[in-house]
Amino acid sequence: MITFGPGGNSLSWGKRKFPEDLPAYLGEFGLDGYEIECGRGVRISENTLKKLPEIARESGIYVTLHAPYFISLSSTEEEKRLNSVNYILESAKAAKSVGARKIVVHSGSCSKMTRAEATYLAKQTLKKAQETLDENGLSDIIICPETMGKINQLGTLEEVLELCGVDERFLPTVDFGHLNARTLGGIKSREDYAKILDLIENALGHDRLSGMHIHFSKIEYTAGGEKKHLTFADEQFGPDYRPLLEEIKARGLSPSIICESDGTQAEDAAEMKRFYDSL
Repeated sequence: MITFGPGGNSLSWGKRKFPEDLPAYLGEFGLDGYEIECGRGVRISENTLKKLPEIARESGIYVTLHAPYFISLSSTEEEKRLNSVNYILESAKAAKSVGARKIVVHSGSCSKMTRAEATYLAKQTLKKAQETLDENGLSDIIICPETMGKINQLGTLEEVLELCGVDERFLPTVDFGHLNARTLGGIKSREDYAKILDLIENALGHDRLSGMHIHFSKIEYTAGGEKKHLTFADEQFGPDYRPLLEEIKARGLSPSIICESDGTQAEDAAEMKRFYDSL
């Protein structure tokens, strides 16, 4: 089943209590997804660990988790790669504790390497990470490598699909705002989205295409790619979510979709869901 939700809390969350007020808040917008943001480290309160799983289960909220930004799958330093495996393990344990299955993992950087060399290192790190999850009874947690927005980062669609080839359990996190930014506005039409979805299906198969994780927001970009996240109110930068949702509907796909707009992620996720429901 397709789900829509915000990545973290919009400005409109205000002084509500987390996670107790989450069902009512998401309910105001008709949303059924939520991504816990652990970008700056896995720090989840005991209250959340204790209460969120039951709250999410009873309210039908599909929870996902974003692993720390400082994970470096492709670092030339072995210590950093091993630390990244530990951060993924820590994220997986947290995901398990709060009832989430998918964890979003940044792909890494290219630094002074070739992209092929960076991809090779990232694949080795992910292989080690999955082995570590299996050894720790976390085989049901799904690692979801993410497409990235800056041109010098590892994380083109093709690179993420290659990373997903490491283990058949991996699912891609396709951030269409990132892809649009790193291609300097390359996503303009439903045909552009169709080509992306075809590429995923050809590489991973229909089931993994259908179950992929999606991030969506409008993103300002420069010559180097991503600059900053925007809101749907912005009329200068894309991409447009409507052709994507038309294509998802036509193909009968069931991804989890998280909106990462800057401060209006719940409101913009609701806009996406209303449009999807109208199709």
